[in-house]
Amino acid sequence: MTSPMTSTQRRRRIVHVVYSFSVGGLENVIVQLINRLPADQFEHVVLSLTTISDFKKRITQPGVRFIELHKQPGHAVPMYPRIYKLLRELKPDVVHTCNLAALEITPLAWLARVPLRVHAEHGWDAHDPNGQSKKYQRLRKLYKPFVSQYVAVSKDLDDYLAQFIGVPARRRSLIANGVDTDTFAPRVGHAAPVPGCPFVPGQHWLVGTVGRLQTVKNQPLLARAFVRLLREHPEMTERARLVIVGEGPLRGEIESTLAAAGLQAHAWLPGARDDIAHILRMLDVFVLPSQAEGTSCTLQEAMASGLPVVATAVGGTPDLVEEGATGHLVPSDDEAALATAIHRVFFDEAGAGRFALTARSRAVNQFGLDAMVRAYESLFTGPQRAAQWQAAH
Repeated sequence: MTSPMTSTQRRRRIVHVVYSFSVGGLENVIVQLINRLPADQFEHVVLSLTTISDFKKRITQPGVRFIELHKQPGHAVPMYPRIYKLLRELKPDVVHTCNLAALEITPLAWLARVPLRVHAEHGWDAHDPNGQSKKYQRLRKLYKPFVSQYVAVSKDLDDYLAQFIGVPARRRSLIANGVDTDTFAPRVGHAAPVPGCPFVPGQHWLVGTVGRLQTVKNQPLLARAFVRLLREHPEMTERARLVIVGEGPLRGEIESTLAAAGLQAHAWLPGARDDIAHILRMLDVFVLPSQAEGTSCTLQEAMASGLPVVATAVGGTPDLVEEGATGHLVPSDDEAALATAIHRVFFDEAGAGRFALTARSRAVNQFGLDAMVRAYESLFTGPQRAAQWQAAH
């Protein structure tokens, strides 16, 4: 940690810019940073281009300012004068933008003389699941001169910035997302039931996932794989149950898939929940069916909770999940392969136990939350950037 600031120095003000502030991985990283960066050295503003949800209640640090701009679909150009004026009023020391939608704010931050402009890439979206869009590559290159330092949360994103955007190594930092391994920890003894859940841990074998129900997360693939699993292995029908936590536009498709197979009673879709750690502890296997990922926070939380994992081999996921050591990796959008991998975990109870122990060990040793916070603190207050900040004030 950096040394405490003297009484003559005010706290560094960080403006975190996102498209929206609701339940999600990158938003969770911002919550962790705000809650854990030294309060005597940093103050925070969360600036959402659209809206801010009750997710902000997870921030426990007092004095955080929240600003929502209610931007309409399309480019933010009509809002540029307002955003520029806001930045001049806030006088931040750091503007921390997240993902492509917020990147267009960096020229305004440069124009407003913000000393340090950090841009973080947390993963792809449904419009560009593999980063191959030439349009988005051109946009990132256009904004590159206005970014002081880039953060990538996975090696594949760091490679993308180097190879396709041309960001030199000195302007790139690879900082994997971190997880609170005290909050997300394995169950002790029998799993406790979760309020509202119709299934009984131990009596039922619970297949689960957590995430916003949106295209890039691809939960309908898991629903189809679950239907296939029970069709091909009817002996599992009595015990196997599906838990999909999250809310979003794909709920109807998931429900229709289960209804068509007559399996509505075999699944629980509770929407967004605040008791994720509790829910994870009752699961028997965690599944991440995404089309694209950076470093999945929920995957890290599941591993920290001591769960075997079945995941699609996309983005930064293979950096977390090792085939045959912490779980199984399958191709993206392969319903049959996903169903087979889940069955392998069900069938091999001893192997699942080994996966769980290894997953927990790696979570504790390789992506603890403290390491992530220290890396961001160094980035926000490193020697060169601290000198820049002092010169600007």
